[in-house]
Amino acid sequence: MNRYEKSHISHLACRQTGLTSRVLHMQIEQSKVLQALSKVKDPNSGQDIVRMQMVQDVQIDGNNVNFTLALPSLNMPNKTDLNFACIQFIKNIYPHAEVNIHLMVRANSASPLQGNAPHIKNIIAVASGKGGVGKSTVSTNLALSLQQLGATVGLIDADVYGPSIPTMLGLQGRRPQVQKVYDQPKMLPIEAHGIHVMSVGFIVEPEQAVVLRGPRLGGIIKQFLNDVIWPPLDYLIVDLPPGTGDVQLTLVQTVPVTGAVLVTTPQQVAIADAVKAMNMFLLPNINIPILGVVENMAWFTPAELPNNKYYIFGQGGGKEMAKRSKSMLLGQIPLVQAVREAGDEGEPIVARGGASAEAFMKVAKNTLRQLAIRNEYLAPTQQVQMNS
Repeated sequence: MNRYEKSHISHLACRQTGLTSRVLHMQIEQSKVLQALSKVKDPNSGQDIVRMQMVQDVQIDGNNVNFTLALPSLNMPNKTDLNFACIQFIKNIYPHAEVNIHLMVRANSASPLQGNAPHIKNIIAVASGKGGVGKSTVSTNLALSLQQLGATVGLIDADVYGPSIPTMLGLQGRRPQVQKVYDQPKMLPIEAHGIHVMSVGFIVEPEQAVVLRGPRLGGIIKQFLNDVIWPPLDYLIVDLPPGTGDVQLTLVQTVPVTGAVLVTTPQQVAIADAVKAMNMFLLPNINIPILGVVENMAWFTPAELPNNKYYIFGQGGGKEMAKRSKSMLLGQIPLVQAVREAGDEGEPIVARGGASAEAFMKVAKNTLRQLAIRNEYLAPTQQVQMNS
């Protein structure tokens, strides 16, 4: 080997040594560490762990990266996978980093919602005592009204026996996509009119009869809450089946429900059944606040006589229910043909505008007002613990 070759090799070695030295002594930046950790998914929600506020107290000391990972439980599934994923994503940008992770149980916060869905601020159950009062119509238009007011909204069609929300949102025949999180399959909600939707109607054929006993019904609701990658939501509206049964009990046992909205028509038969739904939420071991009452089909107004009101189902039912539940009448929705047509055509009336849309918008604004009062003066809702 001649002198030139030796000199060239020596120079190249020095360059490589210098490059290695720069890599080994690259200053670790906290912002880049957080950016790397934002690629790590929470096994429960499917959201990134930074957005879920699971990463706490990040400290950089030379090559040492120290932080706390706040978990819902130290026995949570995939805890080890989560730990290794954090290390891997940091080392992808800082190979020389020494990553030290401290695991702790997530501390309670002032959020009204804890437990399985900490990235969902409020869960609102929409309930009725009997079918045919327009509960799904109210749920759909309430969700869309909240979205138009600037909120991020999700909608669960939990009426497993009659899932009508896919029709109302023009989603017939759609199927949710599946995404794996740590090898566990999770569903992605379908977006329509700016809201995120999940329904049993996306899973079964329209003509298929849903014949399920209690445990299977409860399993569907748990799956919609635990195995769906919901984005961070301001409000999750849950359209419950009529009455009081397994779906209602599973809901309150799976997540803390912020409050309930009762739907009734003015007639006495509907009110008598709605009282039973009200009393279920007010049971001491359930204790879910009633946010208010929506009186649907309050009067009939024909399109050709927009100023006329015909009280086909009577009067005063909504006010009576609000008085019994010690809440308020959130609004009265008239019985008009346009509301029915909009739902059948897959475009809720709120999306079309008009007098009926304004009535639903009033319901949404009053619901927000009641939620603010509830969250200000009442303690955060807890998941219901019941003995079978």
